[in-house]
Amino acid sequence: MGSLVNCSTEELNGSDIWNPHIVLALGIPQMITNLVAAAFNCTVIFTISFSKDLNHPIFLLFCNLAVSDLLVSVSGFWISLCFIGQPDSTIFGSRSILVAYVAYAVSILSTVYNLVSIGIERYLTVSGRTRLRCRASRNQVFSAIFINWTLAIILGSLPLMGWDCLKKDGFKSTLYGPFCIDYLAFITIPNCMVALVLPLTSYIGIIIKVRKQKLCMQAHGQHHSTYKAAEVHVAKTCIFIWILAVVSYAPFFGGVLWDILNTVCPEELQTSAFVFRNVSATMITLNSLGNPIIYTFKFKLTRDNLTICKCQSKNQISAVALRNF
Repeated sequence: MGSLVNCSTEELNGSDIWNPHIVLALGIPQMITNLVAAAFNCTVIFTISFSKDLNHPIFLLFCNLAVSDLLVSVSGFWISLCFIGQPDSTIFGSRSILVAYVAYAVSILSTVYNLVSIGIERYLTVSGRTRLRCRASRNQVFSAIFINWTLAIILGSLPLMGWDCLKKDGFKSTLYGPFCIDYLAFITIPNCMVALVLPLTSYIGIIIKVRKQKLCMQAHGQHHSTYKAAEVHVAKTCIFIWILAVVSYAPFFGGVLWDILNTVCPEELQTSAFVFRNVSATMITLNSLGNPIIYTFKFKLTRDNLTICKCQSKNQISAVALRNF
């Protein structure tokens, strides 16, 4: 990783990197995807906010996740407008694109932390360790939401506090200027690991808990096929959630790794490199579109299952509650 000593840091008007057809072919689908994702998440927010489900801690997390995904969509739409209006600003950097990138980073980090919180909450619920009073559980969730947003805002806003390469050449990102390479490495690598490892660990734990409960019942001579169905359904849902996260964030993560390992001037790159960058941003938006579908569009079934959970004994896992996990 080195500095771009001979690269121009000024925005070039009419450079040869972009042409109008490619800009529109990339920008318009990005805008449409962001608008659709924003509509889906607004539906989730209004549906949960004006229902009794907001009393359940898990639905507070669902609603907060929808808010984060909504901000991802809005900031992504903002970046798309900047890209269509001034495509070279997304290569050589500008103050306006830096602010848009910061908003995008804050919202993505908040989404990642909320996904991790949901996975942990689901694991604790299945393992029977959240059988506290409703108010205490809600307070814990509010505390988690506050911590998530605080971390996201602080880490995402560091470029606005001076950690940027807008007016200096050293260690400037080739694909994501005016961000600095060291900032991207600091933010992307640990948070991608968090987004992929912690949810996978919690979902595997959920599947193990369900299997243990099924084996325990079989050992006592009770054979209920509902536990087998619950185990299969939970496994399929968890795998789908994890694959969605991998598919959504892996292209961006790969782009950052390439950016860290290759020090070249933007003018030396082919247009395909920046096309990949834009496609990776669209994939992140697809995650914001998939989250409300997976987590909250069947919120009535989840609410009914949570009600059933309250009727279970302290050491028993409800297969009915897990069936629509």
